[in-house]
Amino acid sequence: MKKLVGALTAVVVMGAAACGSSTGPDDTGPIKIGSVHPTTGALSGVGGLMHEGAAMAVSDINAAGGIASLGGRPLELVEGDSQGKADVGRSEAQRLISGGAVALVGAYQSDVTQNLTSIAERARVPLVIDVAIDDRILAHGYDYSFRIQPDASTVGRDGARALVDIAKQADQAIDRVSYIHIEGAYGESAFHAFEREAKNQGISSVQEISYPATNFSDATTVVREAAVSNPDVIAATGYYPDSLLVADAVEQLNLNVKGVYGVANGGFDDSSFPSDAGAAGDGVLSANYHFDGTSERVNDIRARFQEQYGRSMETTAVLSYQAVEIIAAGLEEGADTNPEALRNSIAALSIEDPLVANAGPIEFDETGQNKNALAIVMQVRDGAIAQVFPEEFATDAIAFPIGTGMETGL
Repeated sequence: MKKLVGALTAVVVMGAAACGSSTGPDDTGPIKIGSVHPTTGALSGVGGLMHEGAAMAVSDINAAGGIASLGGRPLELVEGDSQGKADVGRSEAQRLISGGAVALVGAYQSDVTQNLTSIAERARVPLVIDVAIDDRILAHGYDYSFRIQPDASTVGRDGARALVDIAKQADQAIDRVSYIHIEGAYGESAFHAFEREAKNQGISSVQEISYPATNFSDATTVVREAAVSNPDVIAATGYYPDSLLVADAVEQLNLNVKGVYGVANGGFDDSSFPSDAGAAGDGVLSANYHFDGTSERVNDIRARFQEQYGRSMETTAVLSYQAVEIIAAGLEEGADTNPEALRNSIAALSIEDPLVANAGPIEFDETGQNKNALAIVMQVRDGAIAQVFPEEFATDAIAFPIGTGMETGL
């Protein structure tokens, strides 16, 4: 098996790319990759961060010599703004493909990404999904979409198992969970996956409380509803602003729970959360896909990102960086910019040094899902986000129930 080592990370090819080169002697210009994220609108903060992560990957690859197998051709990132809207994301993807993009990365929201997969399939252009959790995204039998992060079933399953294991480690029992989630595919898919596995793990009750995706400015009502069943743990799935509201409401209502536990939560493991939440964030747990904080390569990339952009490189941006690396590795191995050939090269890759916590190399199954993707658990410790479970990814000790062992951990 052939190994490619360097700026594109260590890659092993598990099968020959079935392609005939379409790259001619005059093809020396930049190779376009389309980036579709919500860079304006309510989610522009995370969308802009993800675009910057992709842009940094392009810059790093070009600085290292571009795509060597194509004569050192550089990459060019072309931006598409979904505005957080599924129809706009679709039209932006079409525009980028029409403009010569040989692959796409995106798109953060599950409904927007659903539209991108259908566009990519019709155009026969590969889409590497950096962030979008809904199981249904890869349920259509499409050949041109690949997802790095775990899907909802994996995050929900891993999250439920981890919660039970953490409780056992602390000699605690979890019998009732109240689960607050945002309406729509993202929140519903994560909830149902957690609920199924929680029952398998012996949790007798998982109460569902949902809230609207728009005009949600106060979480007091939904948190009061969650408290009615006297839960051991309050779980939450939502984007950053609403997750902050949930944490604040739990503190204001002074609820006696063993833990506040995010599942695929867009806020609880964000590096801004501890300072924004203040005391309300102390000890909050989050089961989610996450950059590998034990990796020297990850820490180097994140440090350079902080220096370049002046803000922390969150997991979402790390995944966008990784998505560009995957496309570049496919181009390097296949030595072909033809999108169909590139698709075949990507399908055969094995990324041996993933930037996200993974159960093995990044490898895609027949549906396009990274088959070694997993969720780990983070916690707010001493005003920062720490990886706390499982042990092989831990950067700090865990404290459970919430508020206990916050100085020394378990």
